[in-house]
Amino acid sequence: MSSFRPIISAVLMVSLPIILGGCPLAIVGGLGAAGGAGYAANDERGVHGSSDDFAIKSNIQKAWAQANPLLETLNINVYEGRVLLTGAAPTPESKAQAAEIAGRVPGVRAVYDEIEMTTPETAWADAQDTWINSRLRTELAFNRDIRSVNYTIETVNGSVYLIGSARSQAELDTATNIARNITDVKRVVSYVEVRPGMPVAQQQPLSSPPASAQGAAPPAAAPTTPVEAEKL
Repeated sequence: MSSFRPIISAVLMVSLPIILGGCPLAIVGGLGAAGGAGYAANDERGVHGSSDDFAIKSNIQKAWAQANPLLETLNINVYEGRVLLTGAAPTPESKAQAAEIAGRVPGVRAVYDEIEMTTPETAWADAQDTWINSRLRTELAFNRDIRSVNYTIETVNGSVYLIGSARSQAELDTATNIARNITDVKRVVSYVEVRPGMPVAQQQPLSSPPASAQGAAPPAAAPTTPVEAEKL
């Protein structure tokens, strides 16, 4: 029996990241520098951007807990200050309250309210959503044409919500098509921004703003229009 332990350990080392959902990125990063695989370990936002988004999410959760504990069952995903809310709200008032509170948190650029007025998911539906999330994360991570780390995924009752950034419309179309062709996916709603060029985290800030811009308020963030791809 002891002779099989190295083999079993090797199998677990390979399969565990896939089971955990988000971890395949560590494997993909070693596949090569071309395409999405070589970029998998580098989030478009950079360390500071990811940290800022985590802080925004935490602050929303704290504000919800103080205002209405029922809101704590809802889901929050944040990407560069853009907040995606999903889940099932017990009342129309709590749905509106969740979005209103999220919009007041410092650093929030936009709130995308995809909260549904339905009963909470059953254990089976929740398991299906978890499976969809894991399957989609794995397929995006192993697609060399997609920077998978720039996509955040949330699945609720078979509806897949995407938020993040893509290098091109073609990349986003590929990611959307992969999502909607997964078993049990009912629809795909995308809040992904198409932003070709150098990652935000690598862009060098101007040493000093133009005279006309000094003292001026920063431009308001343009709202992202959701793109919904119905299940074929």
